[in-house]
Amino acid sequence: MSHLDYVSVVKKSNVYFDGKCISHTLFLEDGTRKTIGVIFPSTLTFNTGSPETMEIIGGVCKVRLGGELDWKTYSAGECFTIPANRHFDIETVEFLDYVCHFD
Repeated sequence: MSHLDYVSVVKKSNVYFDGKCISHTLFLEDGTRKTIGVIFPSTLTFNTGSPETMEIIGGVCKVRLGGELDWKTYSAGECFTIPANRHFDIETVEFLDYVCHFD
């Protein structure tokens, strides 16, 4: 899907890691929350509070889930899921566009 219809957008951006990750929060008509954003080239560690699925819209990244040794590569059109209360490392060498779906 190339666009999201009928959303409410929180105007204030979410800025993480000194601007290396910037997103906006969206709410769909049914109350579902998502974020849509970009990660600049970097290696970052995120923590989750609830389960989330990260959909890669553009770019390529490597991801390592907390507690695992191996990195897995994801590119546009692919997704990965992170359980609640876990952390993951993400490495990008180019701009990464994403949508984060919260369960």
